[in-house]
Amino acid sequence: MGKLLLAPMDGLADHVLRDILTRVGGYDGAVTEFVRVSGNLLPPRTFRRICPELNHGSRTAAGTPVAVQLLGSDPACMAENAAQLAALSPAAIDLNFGCPAPTVNRHGGGAMLLAEPERLFRIAEAVRRVVPSHIPFTAKMRLGVCDTSRALDCARALEAGGTVALVVHARTKADGYRPPAHWEWVARIRDVVQLPVTANGEVWTTDDYLRCRSVSGSEDVMIGRGAVADPFLVRRIRALAGGESVERSLAADWLELQPLIAEFWHQVQEKVEPSQAPGRLKLWLNSLRRTFVEAEALYTAVRTLRGIEETTRMLELHGVSASQRWLP
Repeated sequence: MGKLLLAPMDGLADHVLRDILTRVGGYDGAVTEFVRVSGNLLPPRTFRRICPELNHGSRTAAGTPVAVQLLGSDPACMAENAAQLAALSPAAIDLNFGCPAPTVNRHGGGAMLLAEPERLFRIAEAVRRVVPSHIPFTAKMRLGVCDTSRALDCARALEAGGTVALVVHARTKADGYRPPAHWEWVARIRDVVQLPVTANGEVWTTDDYLRCRSVSGSEDVMIGRGAVADPFLVRRIRALAGGESVERSLAADWLELQPLIAEFWHQVQEKVEPSQAPGRLKLWLNSLRRTFVEAEALYTAVRTLRGIEETTRMLELHGVSASQRWLP
């Protein structure tokens, strides 16, 4: 089977959640939240803050390689920062041409650059010149800003600029995260480039995965929100590909997930201010509600809580305790 990658998700999949999800197993690689490049040479500590895995061979605790993603619109500045990042030996360097967030787009970054294929080429070419050949140099793009009229030109531009692989989130900026994902456009892009193309978007189940591969023609699939909502999704996909049964009780999965939630809660408290930690827990539980009825009950129980101690007590009342923490 092809590769299964964990998508970059700004504000959601930071290094803590990457660590938790890759402990479940099954990922061939992951990509960080974007590092914003906006006119200055960033110090190494900025890259290490977004990607602490750089301190450990650019791998999660489970051994999953982690690429660092850059977002910016100035070719020279992007190249300067890519050179700084390359010195830290990331597993790969990825360029973000897919973020639909207004705060990013109003400054001409992310998906807004898809209106200018020539600029994509200049950015990629500038970065390619400074990234050593042993570090994979990739890019992630959407299908366009408001329509798909320039999607093929954008893919060609990134290939010409020197990227060695593309991930295509099969929606435009205007689509946001609304279904459906237009996987047929991934197939059209594959027809015009010689690069490996990974399909991304709207994969929530094993059936979605199979349809995505069938429609897009891509062997490799990147999974984002579906992996956050169901941490065992990639493991189910692996089992399916191996001819094993994917039938499993969600109640049993929830029992297996409880130590991972405890570990997540522990790590979040170490990373952020106490006032922010409950919000981070609620963000993940809110996603888990899509898959687990137990997550619905737990989310409802902690939704109004603001403190560490009261949140911890509520977790314990729902069967998630510090003594359960997942340990290698």
